[in-house]
Amino acid sequence: MESASFKDHFSRQAAAYERFRPGYPPALFEWLARAAPARGRALDVGTGNGQAALGLAAHFAEVIATEPSRQQLAQARPHPRVSYRVERAEQMQLADASVDLVTAAQAAHWFDLAQFAAELRRVLRPGGLIALWTYEKFRAGGAVDRLVDDFYRDVVGPYWPRERRHVEERYSTLALPFTEIAVPAFELALEWDAATALDYLGTWSAVQRYRRLRGGDPLALLEPRLRAAWGADLRPLRWPIHLRVGRR
Repeated sequence: MESASFKDHFSRQAAAYERFRPGYPPALFEWLARAAPARGRALDVGTGNGQAALGLAAHFAEVIATEPSRQQLAQARPHPRVSYRVERAEQMQLADASVDLVTAAQAAHWFDLAQFAAELRRVLRPGGLIALWTYEKFRAGGAVDRLVDDFYRDVVGPYWPRERRHVEERYSTLALPFTEIAVPAFELALEWDAATALDYLGTWSAVQRYRRLRGGDPLALLEPRLRAAWGADLRPLRWPIHLRVGRR
């Protein structure tokens, strides 16, 4: 049953989230599959529109993808090895010791971490992995980065939910319930034009909250300057991924 208490910052823009949020690198899922004790069942918690779940499906026999927002799940692409469920991270409807890998992609900062950890201890098999990762703003270089940084801090900064600090801290302060293991470096890398970048910025929870509370669009302040700095060509962008992995 869908909970009325979860912190829902993305249902309103679920379609845009599916279209404009960057996908994760295949190398990340390849590494997780090698590190997991088996490739039977993976669980992706806070799956959103299923981006990470689909990446896991290339390596695991079964993927359970849970998300409390029905609107987000409505945008998820079907896959024969992925089962989507409306569930909260803190209340998993899975048997004890039934999962080889649990992932939470750009989602763990929204969870009640103590309750989530208790569920991890229950559902993970011995030797199973928990992998949490997040990413911050894209990096494009030069004037574009300065404009995006100013927009993030000065324009929509007051509208970020307080949980955003965990992303800014690169998940370094999140407590993993199991022994942490060393991980390689991964990053998202894409080429976008200015219009796509603006659409992506429109999926930020702070932008949505600004629109809802103030009735205007903060991107109108940024758009002409960003387009001028960006130019007409595609720009290579990168988002470093901050990954933490623990083994049960």
